Amino acid sequence: MTSEGNIVIVGAGFGGIAAAIELQAHGFTDITILDAAPEIGGTWFHNTYPGAACDVPSHGYSFSFAQRKDWSRLCSPQPEILAYLQGVAREYGVDRLVQPDTEVTSCVFDDATRRWTVTAADGRTFDASAIVMATGQLNRPATPRIEGAETFTGHTFHSARWDHDHDLRGKRVAVVGTGASAVQFVPAIAPDVAHMTVFQRTGNWFMPRRNRPYPAPIRAAIRRVPGLQAYRRGFLTQYLELLTAAIRNPDRLGRVVRVLSTAFMRSQLRDADIRRKVWPDYTFGCKRVLFSSTYLPALQRPNVDVVTAPIARITPTGIEDGEGAHHEVDTIIWATGFATTGFMFPMAITGTGGQALTDVWAKGPHAHLGMTVPGFPSLFVMYGPNTNTSGGSIIFYLERQAAYLRQALAAVRERGATTIDVRPEVEQAGDTALQARFAGTAWTRCDSWYRDESGRIVTNWPGYMRDYAAATEQLDESEYTFT
Repeated sequence: MTSEGNIVIVGAGFGGIAAAIELQAHGFTDITILDAAPEIGGTWFHNTYPGAACDVPSHGYSFSFAQRKDWSRLCSPQPEILAYLQGVAREYGVDRLVQPDTEVTSCVFDDATRRWTVTAADGRTFDASAIVMATGQLNRPATPRIEGAETFTGHTFHSARWDHDHDLRGKRVAVVGTGASAVQFVPAIAPDVAHMTVFQRTGNWFMPRRNRPYPAPIRAAIRRVPGLQAYRRGFLTQYLELLTAAIRNPDRLGRVVRVLSTAFMRSQLRDADIRRKVWPDYTFGCKRVLFSSTYLPALQRPNVDVVTAPIARITPTGIEDGEGAHHEVDTIIWATGFATTGFMFPMAITGTGGQALTDVWAKGPHAHLGMTVPGFPSLFVMYGPNTNTSGGSIIFYLERQAAYLRQALAAVRERGATTIDVRPEVEQAGDTALQARFAGTAWTRCDSWYRDESGRIVTNWPGYMRDYAAATEQLDESEYTFT
């Protein structure tokens, strides 16, 4: 069965919805959005673990064109964010474009027809003149391969696919990983479990975030004071850019922010042994800086242990660490993050001349402005290579990308062309210049999920939000070929 469609968007998270709204507003009406999940939401549909929330304030982590003044707190919890995104999709009429429960397995470009064929896992195919890949960077949970994992007789699940049917009350729980998700759910479940063992590979730098519900006077002011919300968004943008500045200048501003983080962490870590275990040993900002005022206190609860020895193997009844200690547990929760450098893989993407994107990206993902790859005409990647943010809101980037790809497709339409393809020399020069901007920054001073196996930084944008806005503000048609 073939479903005719002009533009196919893969992914119904913030990126896919932003692209659909932007395209529809500029006269593109033949749009199909495909998503493997049963509902709109992307990562905010799947990540439902206790305490799940955004660590960027909601007046920044929301579309500029769809501001809300009824957020319950500074950084809203997952249900509010999901309801917001689904509400915006309905408000702008793009919810009707979504075909849920549709997992895309391949996208193949036909050199003769200059069109794409998108194939779903159930065998359906979709014909497209252009494809928008909006699968994001944080969409595929990563679980490490550890000896003996298949022998464990207890219960296991990944934090990004939380098993709400499994009652943790009174259980001995192992949490493997101490990233952004664990920082949120560990304080939420620690009071209920009999015992928790947190397996940590490296510590984190923390900044405070209490995230209490807004008092009534604050809620009233946000709703009623003219210009207050716009001011708050402007102030937040500058604050977030300051964090990026600290990462870009680790030996100057970075030292100042590190002092602030140090003071906060010392005030929370009263237990000297826990403080020694969790203290980070790398440059501030090299890895993702985490925001929480509840995680470090949770580690000092009497029913919580922190293990920094590496995991040697998993046994039928627990986990054995590298120092020979065996930890008996009933449940293992993998808080091990996502396959961040794979982007839309394992989806098979085949461009001109039958070239596979896996081959083109064999030495690391790369794309012009994070969106276009030579030899893959009229294919656009949202939240693609080097467009993650360490100190900003990804929604800011997604809006700019949506406007940029809309300009590209409008240029195709105006020229009467069939496809647009970035020039190889343009993409290569841009990638070389982009990678050079990482020199001297904190990003280069340790290993992190920002890097691929070769050590190349492939996820993060090396500059400020304003830099990306300037770079993507106007499509330069001379950088592309039209067919």
